[in-house]
Amino acid sequence: MRALGFLLALVGLAALLPAPAGAQPPTYLLQWGSYGSGDGQFVNPTGVATDADGNVYVVDAGRRLSPNMRIQKFTSTGAYLTQWGSPGIGDGQFLQPWGVATDADGNVYVADTGNNRIQKFTSTGAYLTQWGSLGSGDGQFIRPYGVATDAAGNVYVADAENYRIQKFTSTGAYLTQWGSQGGEEGRFRLPYGVATDAAGNVYVTDQAMYTTDKFTGAGTYLTRWDSGNSGVATDAAGNVYVSHYDTHRIQKFTSMGTYLTQWGAYGQGDGQFNGPSGVATDAAGNIYVVDTYNYRIQKFGYPPTPATSATWGRVKATYRD
Repeated sequence: MRALGFLLALVGLAALLPAPAGAQPPTYLLQWGSYGSGDGQFVNPTGVATDADGNVYVVDAGRRLSPNMRIQKFTSTGAYLTQWGSPGIGDGQFLQPWGVATDADGNVYVADTGNNRIQKFTSTGAYLTQWGSLGSGDGQFIRPYGVATDAAGNVYVADAENYRIQKFTSTGAYLTQWGSQGGEEGRFRLPYGVATDAAGNVYVTDQAMYTTDKFTGAGTYLTRWDSGNSGVATDAAGNVYVSHYDTHRIQKFTSMGTYLTQWGAYGQGDGQFNGPSGVATDAAGNIYVVDTYNYRIQKFGYPPTPATSATWGRVKATYRD
């Protein structure tokens, strides 16, 4: 009975300890945006990315006959900084842009989906280069949606209707590809979002199968788990965030797909969503979500872990005879 009493005491002590931060949903922090074509407004926002300085880049995809089709840049608190782009097929123009990513040098890569190409810009929107055309050959695309970079500057593209991931150098030189049409592990029905982690692994969400596949940077299949079907992002700790467009929520997983937590529901209130699409994190661990049909960006984060004072001694157990 003494052993049982000691166990009960330990259980009671454990109940007083906070749950791990990663297993709790983050706190709503702020939001910005509304419907329209003015500075800081959106028509069908889709992708989001951050840079090393904490700036936030949003793809304002627009719709047919919409003048938006642009990239808007904000501070981490949503203050408008600049924008670039317009509808068209020329350098620096877009046709239904979708995904966006940054690299360590601050360059910005945009999946120009309707033009079947990737465009690269400086952090202030100066056009640098582009690659891609309509087709199924190496370096060609059919509806590229997601784009991501790794620490070495390589660029990964979710080539949706070619059912593959293509990997390039930062200047667009073709390196490799993997994937084919199908539902088996490592194959795709509609690869949509793509992200990398600090170890160089690549995560791909499939919009048709509601799964996330994990690969090495060379395309070796590692694992799969059920998830959302839209955007995907990782944080410095290796956690994976997946947006679920249909159920209006964000789910958080470990790097091997173990479920940790989720947040969100349909609505217009703080922390609610209407068709969340892109998701991104920053170096501070904040999470930015493109709340597509609420025409806004929402920011979430975890409060700092409270400092604990040093203690010493023994816990007195209560025994029951």
